[in-house]
Amino acid sequence: MSTYTSALGGRTHRFDGLARLLAAASPERSGDRLAGLAAESAQARVAARWALADVPLAQFLAEPVIPYEDDDVTRLIVDTHDAVAFAPVAGLTVGEFREWLLSDAADASALAALAPGLTPEMTAAVSKLMGNADLVAVARKVRVVTAFRSTIGLPGRLATRLQPNHPTDDPAGVAAALLDGLLLGSGDAVIGINPATDSPKAVRDLLELLDGVIRRYAIPTQSCVLSHVTTSIDLMAAGAPVDLVFQSIAGTQAANASFGVTLGLLDEAYEAARALGRGTVGTNALYFETGQGSALSADAHHGVDQQTVEARAYAVARRYEPLLVNTVVGFIGPEYLYDGRQILRAALEDHFCGKLLGLPMGLDICYTNHADADDDDIATMLTMLGVAGASFVICTPGGDDIMLNYQSASFHDVLYLREVLGLRPAPEFEAWLDGIGLLDERGGIRPVAGTAHPLMAIGKELAA
Repeated sequence: MSTYTSALGGRTHRFDGLARLLAAASPERSGDRLAGLAAESAQARVAARWALADVPLAQFLAEPVIPYEDDDVTRLIVDTHDAVAFAPVAGLTVGEFREWLLSDAADASALAALAPGLTPEMTAAVSKLMGNADLVAVARKVRVVTAFRSTIGLPGRLATRLQPNHPTDDPAGVAAALLDGLLLGSGDAVIGINPATDSPKAVRDLLELLDGVIRRYAIPTQSCVLSHVTTSIDLMAAGAPVDLVFQSIAGTQAANASFGVTLGLLDEAYEAARALGRGTVGTNALYFETGQGSALSADAHHGVDQQTVEARAYAVARRYEPLLVNTVVGFIGPEYLYDGRQILRAALEDHFCGKLLGLPMGLDICYTNHADADDDDIATMLTMLGVAGASFVICTPGGDDIMLNYQSASFHDVLYLREVLGLRPAPEFEAWLDGIGLLDERGGIRPVAGTAHPLMAIGKELAA
């Protein structure tokens, strides 16, 4: 284990190992404090950042933060590292890498070519030396395009996940939320339901409900019922209409085991989903969710700070060429991200690291009701992530998920963001909105009066 030192304020600060250095350099957050990993003072945090800036990027290949023999995510990171892609920055330190990322030389094509050569720890390290504006400026330059029935991540586009959750999976309740979202131009990334139960029958019923609506109204989108991957594998084998296979993932083998997941199981799901061939404009068929604090909450973080562990989850995700990846950034609670300031910082870090690693990053811009956050924090995060070029965001009716009991962005919030930033839906979905008369002459959403619009039949059909 290497030792890193930095002299500041008449004191020499010592950090034993890269994991300790990365943790001490992290911006303040409650989860690292809870785990005993946070810097002891603001001065120690600055000292750690001085030391981290001088660490060669190549050191992260020589000194894994979690031992190779102990963790299959570490083995995945090391064994799949692309040395040729890494070569342009192989001689840089973390501080020099930051300067390069902010330069004109780091354009979209250079960043895309570099992605296979970066490890999650490299991206986490450089993010700790960046301000919020830096994270926005670099992430905005990265474009990751994926496709299934709609194309996600194109320049000038912002897609949405329409989340019509219901506490009892009642079809009428799902229908009301689904109709609300569609009439407000939401759902081009995915129509995704968190089921109230993971029973195969309940999940299949929801899959068939969504598939029926998508087929009947020829909506160029994909559905997903966010059940455990084993349920999806069994349902695919039974002929259920599975578009996207979902799974929550984390950045260590032990944390994934707490989710009941192994890399081998994800390999099986990947092959099964691709074999169905249900996409029309692309073949990206997996959907992953992550979130800072998940490994800590499972006591599976190996002494690594929560943001670095989160970045390691993105190495798992990119193995499977997903259509969508999102961090549910404020969902785990104030024990890990205490307030709106910490949630915003984590959102920008996650988006930045995921994009640098080549992922189609979106966010659930959210907070739990016992966090020190409010709707103004949602608006701030939404605006900054829109400027940063997020591929998609999650939307709920009124910004209130009545099943999971947390606050998120609303369908109206995304209309605001598209208008002020000049963003549009995914191209296939935009054409569909135009075809059913929901686009106005400016490209916005046309208000619907009364019950005359054909989509209004959704509510009646599903309620029946």
